[in-house]
Amino acid sequence: MMTKVVVIGMGYVGIPAAALFADVPGFEVIGVQRRSKRSGWKIDVLNRGECPIGGDEPGLPELIHRVVVEKRTFRVTDDYTVVKDADAILIDVQTPTDERGIPRYESLKEVSRTIAPFLRKGQLVVIESTVAPGTTDNIVKPILEEGSGMKAGEDFYLAFSYERVMVGRLIHNIQNYPRIIGGINEESTKRAMDLYKHIVKQPLHPTNALTAEVAKTVENAYRDVNIAFANEVALLCESLGIDAYEVRRLVNTLPNDPSNPIANPVRNVHIPGAGVGGHCLPKDSWLLKYGVDSYGRFPLPDVPDVIIDSRRLNDSMPLHVVELLEEALAEKGLPLKGSRIAVLGVAFLENSDDPRNTPTTPLLKALREKGAEVVIHEPLVKDHEYPEPMMRDLYAALSGADAMVIMTRHRDYVEMDLDRAREVMRHPVMVDGRNTFNGDDVIEKGFVYRAVGKGQYRSR
Repeated sequence: MMTKVVVIGMGYVGIPAAALFADVPGFEVIGVQRRSKRSGWKIDVLNRGECPIGGDEPGLPELIHRVVVEKRTFRVTDDYTVVKDADAILIDVQTPTDERGIPRYESLKEVSRTIAPFLRKGQLVVIESTVAPGTTDNIVKPILEEGSGMKAGEDFYLAFSYERVMVGRLIHNIQNYPRIIGGINEESTKRAMDLYKHIVKQPLHPTNALTAEVAKTVENAYRDVNIAFANEVALLCESLGIDAYEVRRLVNTLPNDPSNPIANPVRNVHIPGAGVGGHCLPKDSWLLKYGVDSYGRFPLPDVPDVIIDSRRLNDSMPLHVVELLEEALAEKGLPLKGSRIAVLGVAFLENSDDPRNTPTTPLLKALREKGAEVVIHEPLVKDHEYPEPMMRDLYAALSGADAMVIMTRHRDYVEMDLDRAREVMRHPVMVDGRNTFNGDDVIEKGFVYRAVGKGQYRSR
């Protein structure tokens, strides 16, 4: 018997999930993607068996080619009516937040309203997009019930099962990380577990939808808070004139000793940097807060201070990079206003083509406001909406620059020829937001050097 799966949203989550299911014997998968100006091109690319996700994605291009060209078990369309023949429907659309941290669910609501009339009895709908706690029960479920005329949990089944993907490890993470599966009732959970056991090699953990939603946002808020701690340590070390990376190395020498779990000394201080990007971390703390504010049983006016303050600290890091840039330029007797600045990297993660919520955006905004002349270099990101030119040739971007600012630790920058860079730049100034270089090596090449967390190079 053929199992038919429809995956709505051909992005960083939907594409690998669809391809993995399509590789399971007895499965047929249809991806649904709007023919929008921004993303519609993916339909034809995927139907040719090509991978539209750039950068390093081990196994994904080969998997897409196999299921599209060789097995013919995966295709993509813009026709939502295909959901009527599906056994399972996965929703993988973006759920961003606005500048106030309020979720923008236009895509999620639109998809829910669009598919509702085509639902039939016995189908399973799974929300994989990250949402605020309470969204599956209070937003998606009513829309699907009203549009279908059926009862969720009885006529059709509804669950929330979040992804744990990371750019550069999409296939690996889906297959090799435990999966949290929360249905709106026990039967919904059971059916979703029966689905995911085909592609997940690790344990499946059943729970309810609300608990799963909280787990997802807490999982990312936890990492965001830890990064904020590392960034705060970096700022402290800069003030004290020492190296935060050396402090991190020393702290992390504490071993993992499970002989007494309560007293386990292990530490894992995270890596500081020029800011936090990606689809999840910059917004999930706000989604958690929104869920509590909207659906909590009692108000928590002073919570979650640690989580939200950490988010704000991480948001401030690109502005700190600008401060380092002004200090470095001043050492050369240059003001930031009117200086030509080469900003290296738009992707939020090294060697990827994903620019979502990149900290480069607020950096560029701050540089514009201060009157700098900016050129961007980015080897992988395909499109951008910045007014500044974005170049592919690194040394052309550096030509005539008064300073470079490294915002992404792309391979191109790690392998940069510093001698050539110094020759083409007007002034050899580097601000390293990602610990790309050993500062002593850069200074030896004749550069003025500043870096996040490296206080030994700060002016006194």
